[in-house]
Amino acid sequence: MANGGAGNRFIFPKWSNALLPFLIINALGVPPFILVVAVFALSPRTTDVGYMPTQPVEYSHTLHAGELGIDCRYCHNTVESARFAAIPPTQTCMNCHSAVASKSDPDKLAPVKQSHETGQPIIWRKVHDLPDYAYFSHAAHVNKGVSCVECHDRVDRMDVVYQAETLSMGWCLTCHRDPAPNLRPREEVTNLAWGMNMSRDELIEFRQELKDQYDIDLSPRDKDQNMTGRRDLTSDERREIGEQLIKRYRIKSRPFMESCTTCHR
Repeated sequence: MANGGAGNRFIFPKWSNALLPFLIINALGVPPFILVVAVFALSPRTTDVGYMPTQPVEYSHTLHAGELGIDCRYCHNTVESARFAAIPPTQTCMNCHSAVASKSDPDKLAPVKQSHETGQPIIWRKVHDLPDYAYFSHAAHVNKGVSCVECHDRVDRMDVVYQAETLSMGWCLTCHRDPAPNLRPREEVTNLAWGMNMSRDELIEFRQELKDQYDIDLSPRDKDQNMTGRRDLTSDERREIGEQLIKRYRIKSRPFMESCTTCHR
């Protein structure tokens, strides 16, 4: 019986020995290769996070959108009605700068004035550039309460605009599957500081405005009664507001939001 059992064991043929170096190389080489590919695929260089091209005019969003409080829609005036956020023509700049000069450096406005005099447009460099196969509509998002800040971050604090998010398919799907935390009343879409850095009294007023203006109930927190500092809305509060807005704005269900045909048409 012992001899019979030994005779039935499988023995690799001699030619299989030639595969041993190949198997060793794969065992040692494949894991590092996968690691390198993963690091490269997730790096900012690949996703364009932090991309900040030099523009033909030194334009500061910190000054215009932040300090001066110019509404995003004054320059990007198609966001509520079109797929694309319009790049302002030179005349939009000259509406102010025909009378207002740069105090720090008058030469900064030279390209704008030259464009106005010659009729040749300023060639701005695109920062957020989605692939052609991805369908994206600014109007569809803005009119459902998705703020500029959700995709572009606090542009009102950027001297030079840069890409803050990956804009990848996975990043978009994360929001499409659970949009509630990223929603706000659509009247507040261009108020980039909405729900941020509030004192106790401002928070009480904020809750009352939500109720009076938008008919949104936001549950009070016991700890806010003794609040002394300032705070942003919590993720739970954002979700509570967003879930009410999903019903009000009739935002589509998850199957539609996850469907390939929603973004690839």
